[in-house]
Amino acid sequence: MAELAKLTDENFEQEVLKSPIPVLVDFWAIWCGPCRLVEPVVAEMAEKYAGKLKVGKLDVDTNPKTAIEYGVRSIPTLLFYAQGKMVDRLVGAVPKAMLEEKIEQVLAQFGPSEQTEPSSSSEQTQSGE
Repeated sequence: MAELAKLTDENFEQEVLKSPIPVLVDFWAIWCGPCRLVEPVVAEMAEKYAGKLKVGKLDVDTNPKTAIEYGVRSIPTLLFYAQGKMVDRLVGAVPKAMLEEKIEQVLAQFGPSEQTEPSSSSEQTQSGE
């Protein structure tokens, strides 16, 4: 089973903002009932998208700085990051299908592309004179 990254205020930049692949961050707290409902779905997504999407959890009670910085006002909040920026969010205990749809959208836009070959467009140096 894919392990969820344990995120903190201290490691957030390195683990999330500098990640080479998109990241899903589950902002949660131990006392939050809806967070417990979302947790198994988030874990399942970590397994399903392993290698394409990093998935982590951040406890808002012990790491308030990051939660405040990204405007997390209610939990659970699921934030998506790519290329060093927050790119999308879901708030509340969302259904699995909604979470999967959002992940697919983020990966389609920001996921690793299969076309990482050098561009040959620089060879087109036409002189229009």
